[in-house]
Amino acid sequence: MQFISAKRSIALALFSLFLCGCAQRGQVPVSTLGEDDDTFCRANNVAVGSSEYIACRKDRDVLRNNAVARADRRQRDLGEYMLNHPDHP
Repeated sequence: MQFISAKRSIALALFSLFLCGCAQRGQVPVSTLGEDDDTFCRANNVAVGSSEYIACRKDRDVLRNNAVARADRRQRDLGEYMLNHPDHP
């Protein structure tokens, strides 16, 4: 009886790990964009509230959005390839 309970516990743990992996899909890709934008712009000696600071934050936002769009596009392309080529594993 305890053996079946242990199997269920292990199966539940593995299933929860798989779900956690799916939940991570919407996060920003790992790169230098992972750090805080404010910290990055301040590290470049840009005064908070200045036009250079605002431009720095906007540039970082554009870079992050482009990285997310590229990751989404690659995922979509992979899915389409898998649908169109079911004979290639």
